[in-house]
Amino acid sequence: MIILPAIDLKGGQCVRLKRGDYATAHKVAEDAVETAKGFLSAGARLIHMVDLDGAKSGSRANYSVVRRVIDQTSAAVELGGGIRSMEDVKHVLGLGVSRVVIGSAAVRNPHFVKEAVAAYGERIAVGIDARGGTVRTEGWMNDSGEDYIAFAKKMAGYGVKTIIFTDIEKDGMLEGPNFDQLRALRGAVSCRIVASGGISTLEDVRELKKMGIHEAIAGKAVYTGTLDLAAAIREAE
Repeated sequence: MIILPAIDLKGGQCVRLKRGDYATAHKVAEDAVETAKGFLSAGARLIHMVDLDGAKSGSRANYSVVRRVIDQTSAAVELGGGIRSMEDVKHVLGLGVSRVVIGSAAVRNPHFVKEAVAAYGERIAVGIDARGGTVRTEGWMNDSGEDYIAFAKKMAGYGVKTIIFTDIEKDGMLEGPNFDQLRALRGAVSCRIVASGGISTLEDVRELKKMGIHEAIAGKAVYTGTLDLAAAIREAE
């Protein structure tokens, strides 16, 4: 298993939210490049970045920050947030991003996912953000009504190899991930599963690894010091 430290961008700044609520956004680091350098020094192999403005409005306001991180650190980066078309995918890959995360658009336009996977294979991941077991869209504000397991199976059927699952209720709360939902998802599809939301202790890392989770995203716990990133990476690997 590998640990992906997270950098969420809003207005060009590194922020964290609680349960996806934009009103709770607070700055957690001064500079994304320096933050990424610190993650790499701790042993990170892939950095998870989210364009929060893009997720909400489809803007590309934070892409210059993403490019700067890649150009100045040579980090491998996956990016999600507001990627809604093949043009967006091409643009993001042109920034040097290693893996593109399609979220809301996968619910609205499944054919887009098929097309992206056909063109770029394992460089395409699908983000499933759920609250109460149903998939949320548009920066987690809208409830699609679609069951997260059924949706994951649909994506797997389209050839998606990596699914990033977030329980919104756990995100930013430092209360541990939703092991039950992750276990159910792990049993339902053969994709690589990336756990996101609530991961805050080495015990969380150990449990996820034991469950067969392939990757885990660590955000707030790393910034607060609740989770030692280097120790978590060693534990995972």
